[in-house]
Amino acid sequence: MPTTAKTTPIAHVAGPLPGPKSKALIDRWRKAEADTTGYQASVVWDRAAGVVVTDVDGNRYIDWTSGVLVTNIGHCHPKLVAAVRDAAGKLINNYECPTPARVVAAERLVAALPNHLDKVFFLTTGSEATEACGRIMKRKTGCFEIIGFHGGFHGRTYTAASVGGMAGPKKGYGPSMPGVIRVPFPYPYRSPVGDDPAKLIDYCMTRLEEEVRASSTGSLAGIMVEPYLGAAGFIFPPDGYLPQLEAWCRSKGILFTLDEVQSSYGRTGKMWAMEWENLTPDLVAIGKGIGNGVPTSAVAARSDVIGCLGKGELSSTVGGNPVSSAAVVAILDVMEEEKLADNALKMGAFMMKRLKETQQKSRHLGDVRGRGLVMGLELVRDKKTREPAADLTKRLIDTCAANGLLIGSVGIYGNVVRVAPPLCITKDEAAESCDLMERSLLQLEK
Repeated sequence: MPTTAKTTPIAHVAGPLPGPKSKALIDRWRKAEADTTGYQASVVWDRAAGVVVTDVDGNRYIDWTSGVLVTNIGHCHPKLVAAVRDAAGKLINNYECPTPARVVAAERLVAALPNHLDKVFFLTTGSEATEACGRIMKRKTGCFEIIGFHGGFHGRTYTAASVGGMAGPKKGYGPSMPGVIRVPFPYPYRSPVGDDPAKLIDYCMTRLEEEVRASSTGSLAGIMVEPYLGAAGFIFPPDGYLPQLEAWCRSKGILFTLDEVQSSYGRTGKMWAMEWENLTPDLVAIGKGIGNGVPTSAVAARSDVIGCLGKGELSSTVGGNPVSSAAVVAILDVMEEEKLADNALKMGAFMMKRLKETQQKSRHLGDVRGRGLVMGLELVRDKKTREPAADLTKRLIDTCAANGLLIGSVGIYGNVVRVAPPLCITKDEAAESCDLMERSLLQLEK
């Protein structure tokens, strides 16, 4: 039975997808732009507000992607739109010179961070931020080895792809960056040592020691890790693992870098994922939610760490431009005024309960995991063998779209559904979207 009391559905799809206007545009697109993007439903977005997307054919969808965890305050928030319009009418770009907007954006971002992170620097993309973190770790320590993780994803540029542990960004491109030591990340659903979280943590910490002992040349600069693995399938480590990892870094005298490009800005139910276990990283890569669609990223750091750089050693052509700086300030205003991290926690708990109920009804929904409004639904052929079902995931993307729900897939095996709606989602929207997911999944299983 549907859990929402609304009589008029939020989502509405009038006919088969793609609709006629969408099909025409997709055909034109394929002729002009290289087809290198991932698998998506055949929907051409036209406009969006909050969590609702409308395509060029007039169909309405509830969005579970947030443009890949970007539009945390919702699509086209009026305050953000106004700030960007106003800024663009004054000054669009000026390279490295300060502007009032850039100064305020830096002050506001520092104020929003945990106290130990007292400096920021603005860039453009998440990959640019993780690249910068890699450079700073090497420059600060004078060492060149960086520890990454199986399943890690830090972007598609050279350092980011090399440190990451996903095959896609590297396969077929020749040698990756030397000096990377890659170690296992705790994957509770596919643990090699059973269901005990403590045993899994011990296993991963032991493997870390073994890999460093076998592979390091004695030039360790630091670790780069996500609070949860995003592209690998929204894999959350057991509580206690990340503090142990940080303590290990401190014992070795190396830097601890968190990639919060995806996990920050309220996504997990706190402004920063590091707050859940009081982590104190030396460097933090920030992206996605910081700009809500306006290309923006940043590095946050301890001043004594980023202070190793001299004038001209870190720059970005459009990083910190007046338009993106205005967006940074407007987004922080909305996050605070609308208490979106709190809403993520509340709505996340509601959706998790509903999705766990769906798991009990489904033959193929093997795992439901996450925190706040970032959850992964891992699809398997059989719940006993846990064999990944990537083909079912693609079919579910299309079925959900036909029913009015936009989803995407992630995962080491391509078998995890992304559940990451904008943080402004209401209970009615959350309930209807869970109904749509359950209907779509059970429809496929029939």
